[in-house]
Amino acid sequence: MVEAALAVAGLARRFRGGAGIHGVNLRIEPGEICAVVGLNGAGKSTFMKLVLGMLRPDAGTVMVKCVDIRDAPAMTWAKVGHVVEHPFAYPELTTRANLGLGARLHAVEPTKIKRVVEDALDELALGPYANVRAGVLSSGNRQRLGLTSALQHNPSLIVLDEPTNTLDPAGVILLREALLRRARRTGAAVLVSSHHLDEVARIADRILVLNEGRIIGGLDPGGVDIERSFFALIHADTEESA
Repeated sequence: MVEAALAVAGLARRFRGGAGIHGVNLRIEPGEICAVVGLNGAGKSTFMKLVLGMLRPDAGTVMVKCVDIRDAPAMTWAKVGHVVEHPFAYPELTTRANLGLGARLHAVEPTKIKRVVEDALDELALGPYANVRAGVLSSGNRQRLGLTSALQHNPSLIVLDEPTNTLDPAGVILLREALLRRARRTGAAVLVSSHHLDEVARIADRILVLNEGRIIGGLDPGGVDIERSFFALIHADTEESA
């Protein structure tokens, strides 16, 4: 059996009032793009934070390349790229300087950083903003900066929470192509959350539906009426839980 890029077992985190994540299991293989979709409040961001160790689970495990994230060394995280909720950047630094720092933090060899950064600026069309401070970028270009920083070191696992938020159509297409390129050419595994069904259907090998913190089923990315299927699953689950 191929070593999973990401393996989640029995993952749970409960908040006051009952919200949270409740016993999620998930396995993503190298080269696979897996999308998790759900309504607002379904638990997508919480799930992503648990996968990345930003939140401590009440139960369950998360393994990255067979390494438990509770014991993962720095080099394991160096091969992960992520953006969750709001992309981080130092506002006083330029786009190029932020990318250079991100490359160092992801253990890119010092002699390769300049080339990596320049290639990254080209990939998501950030060249015109290379010398602009992050603090004055538009929200869409700040999102591009965060995504570029997450992708530039060619991670083996990519975790993106609502990545197309604030992106214009050109940015959406560039991101789509960048993710497909990494999955197909370098075998990167991608976990992406979204509520844009039409967009994830263009890239995902699998689409899982999250509702009230539980995976309740899957959708066919090539389905004829994916929106109808999505709402049918949500409705059936809500009726069952009532």
